[in-house]
Amino acid sequence: MFSRTNQCCDWVDAAVQAVCRWILYITMVFLFVVLTINVILRYVAGTSMQWAGEVPELVFPWLVMAGVVLAAQHGSHISIVWLTEKFSPSLRRVVKLVNAAILMVGYALLAWGTWTLMPIVHTEHSHVLGVPTSVTYGCMLVGFVALILTALTQGVKVWSLPASAQAHDASSHAN
Repeated sequence: MFSRTNQCCDWVDAAVQAVCRWILYITMVFLFVVLTINVILRYVAGTSMQWAGEVPELVFPWLVMAGVVLAAQHGSHISIVWLTEKFSPSLRRVVKLVNAAILMVGYALLAWGTWTLMPIVHTEHSHVLGVPTSVTYGCMLVGFVALILTALTQGVKVWSLPASAQAHDASSHAN
């Protein structure tokens, strides 16, 4: 049971991580290319691409949200370990489970709030490209769902972790 559950969690984490990494790669390269070309055009030809000013506004939020999800997967997003390291392994387990539950509820509320705004922001469009604002809000919705999955897999891993592994986890953090 432990192995199969962890394998499933690892698969979900790996899939979320792969999607986020590709979003990071694509958005970074795209932003770099567009902004570089625009700067060259501005200084060499005295002109620029009008739509290039809107690209960061549309693409940068996707880059940031992918980074937030990756940070959460590595326990680097919102983490206060100096306090929990002082807890016993059993109390640390309870705190981690409560934390995962709070994060899932919080991200679910944020996802629901974003979802309810989607029809409203879909009617607004960028000035030059005409892209609906819902594209930018979509990154938040996708990110919150990925954060829910991340909190869920982390909670399931803590729940299914045997006591011996929890004690080992505690000693590895103490060193």
